[in-house]
Amino acid sequence: MLAILTNFWWLLVLIGVMILVHELGHFWAARAFDVKVDIFSFGFGPRLFGFQRGDTDYRFSLFLFGGYVKMAGDQPGDGADDPRGFLSKPRWQRLIVAFSGPFMNIVLAVAVLTGLYMVRYERIIDDNGTVIGHVMPDSPAAKAGVQAGDKIVRLNGQDNPDWEDIVTTAVASVGRPMTVSYERQGHVFSASVTPVLDEKQGFGEAGWEGQNVIEVGDLTAGLPAASAGLQKGDLLLKVNDTPIHSRFTLPEIIRHSEGKPVTIVYSRGKLEHTVAMIPVYRNIDGGSRWMIGVATAVRWHIERTKLGFPAALGESLKQNRKYATLIVEMLRGIVERRMPAKTLQGPVGIAKEATQAAEQGPTAFLTLMAMVSLNLAILNLLPIPILDGAMILTLLIEMAMGRDISMSVKENMLKVGFVFLMMLMVFVLYNDIVRRITPGMVMSTVSRSLGTGL
Repeated sequence: MLAILTNFWWLLVLIGVMILVHELGHFWAARAFDVKVDIFSFGFGPRLFGFQRGDTDYRFSLFLFGGYVKMAGDQPGDGADDPRGFLSKPRWQRLIVAFSGPFMNIVLAVAVLTGLYMVRYERIIDDNGTVIGHVMPDSPAAKAGVQAGDKIVRLNGQDNPDWEDIVTTAVASVGRPMTVSYERQGHVFSASVTPVLDEKQGFGEAGWEGQNVIEVGDLTAGLPAASAGLQKGDLLLKVNDTPIHSRFTLPEIIRHSEGKPVTIVYSRGKLEHTVAMIPVYRNIDGGSRWMIGVATAVRWHIERTKLGFPAALGESLKQNRKYATLIVEMLRGIVERRMPAKTLQGPVGIAKEATQAAEQGPTAFLTLMAMVSLNLAILNLLPIPILDGAMILTLLIEMAMGRDISMSVKENMLKVGFVFLMMLMVFVLYNDIVRRITPGMVMSTVSRSLGTGL
């Protein structure tokens, strides 16, 4: 029960700020053009409590997952003669009012990261650049001829991409070829790599990982690694004379050992140690495999500093541009049916993400807030009836035509939009329930992938 209340609280904090900012955008723009605002509501449904100030009833409503601004004359026949009514205003003013909500969410995303970077800026120093540390067998990268030790120098026309660019491009490129140029022993080769869908995570996977420093993450008591004396934090150097530069190298060799002894070289402090152990066969997560009971992890080289306002703003714009590109590409993948719609999350999933981010600290929570705020802005700009994007598109069409679209068409659009949004809500709630039964936290994985600038 406490966990549910905690999740609900952090969801309210996360979503509440974004709803408030979004509706304030509409509210301020309406007031700027002298549009009468009847209701400013945090939440939908029956009014719980609030206060009246001027023409506006500021209220909290029963269902807190959303909000709205009710303007006078925003419906046909509702105060049509009122000069302060929404529909009485010129189309260009209505266009600004409609756009102001998503715009404020974009401003929030940029402002949050800018402020964060001025207080605490963390950057992962990639000592090995874009050198590949491991290629999964039978993966798209392996089939394209890419090998461990190759250095990616160009991706989809972009010179010298970093791993953040490489990972995010692969995530959104399910079924879509990526043109890759890589350097091997002084020679540059080109290949086409088409990421496949990772069924567990719900997005694209090319099958490679960067070259990193690998350490012991966790140990399972009673299994060979712990019995041999390995400790959490030990640096893993070699397994059977094969250098360990990826989290996947050791597990893969162990799985294919067929129970034969393996030799591991590791360092602790300034000393190197060599141990031999015999893998055991165990049933884990519904599957049986050879293992030694060690979880590998990347030891990141993190630089911590503070940025001045211009640099912080520039880095915030850069990160938000990457977030926005990823969100748009994933939505595009869903529409093109290259990616499953299960990547969409609803209130339950977002609540869990918010709680996990809050537990990690302000940096993680504010980063998640920026991502979700940007996500909200982009979704609201989609031309779906009831959303801001549909109103913006309708006004643009009417401005081009020089006349209003017929009322029957608008009413039918609203009905379709309402049904669509209700179906979407049911679907994302179903996704949340399924994801809780079979975890696959897409957003957290993407956040970690994008976290190299944080």
